[in-house]
Amino acid sequence: MKVRKKERTVYLCGPIMDCEPEESATWRERARKLFSARIVLLDPMRRNFKDREVDSANEIVSFDLQDIADCDIVLVNYSKPSIGTAMEVFHASFNLGKFVIAFSPLPYVECNPWMVRFCTKILKDLDSAVAYIEEHF
Repeated sequence: MKVRKKERTVYLCGPIMDCEPEESATWRERARKLFSARIVLLDPMRRNFKDREVDSANEIVSFDLQDIADCDIVLVNYSKPSIGTAMEVFHASFNLGKFVIAFSPLPYVECNPWMVRFCTKILKDLDSAVAYIEEHF
């Protein structure tokens, strides 16, 4: 009898606010292509708050916190410092005990100690992070 693995949910965490739209979207689109069908992705960019960021700040954060609560794993693009990303990582790891798998082009010595502490694992690129999640979850 073949055992079917449980469907997992992954939240796509990474800089949005201080990025060009394509910079935030490109890696998320690539993640969609790399993950198998048994992984459900929660992409915060599926909601459109463009030109309404200021009056929707509480709404944006509330939706993101709900996605983090609903996911099994947080996949983090740690390509540059981001206040929102760091807060999501801390909340997911410290408050909720979630697995937080990051990928970063930064050498380990340049990673912020808070990100190192609250990410379960930091890998070198998106491909490695997706492969790690697919293998272990």
